[in-house]
Amino acid sequence: MTEEIVAILSERSTIIVTKDQVSADLSGEAAILNLKTSTYFGLNTVGASIWKLVQEPKTVSQIRDVIIREYDVEPDRCEHDILELLQDLSKHGLIEIVEEKNK
Repeated sequence: MTEEIVAILSERSTIIVTKDQVSADLSGEAAILNLKTSTYFGLNTVGASIWKLVQEPKTVSQIRDVIIREYDVEPDRCEHDILELLQDLSKHGLIEIVEEKNK
């Protein structure tokens, strides 16, 4: 599954939150509602930290660097888990992934 995630996302991918959602902080965790599908999505503390970061467009590498500074996690594990979460958020229509164009 990791290969599939990496093919879709890279560290230069920019993450943008969609307009078709609302979210709430629940004591450090987060609940997100997709307004198109009426589906709720819950995030734990680390997921909620990532969700807060992407309220403004951020690259995967920017997200990874902040999470590594805030939490005691190996960089490779951190990047893998972030890619997996972002893929899941994308599948649920909560974020858009914009690939950097080669110059």
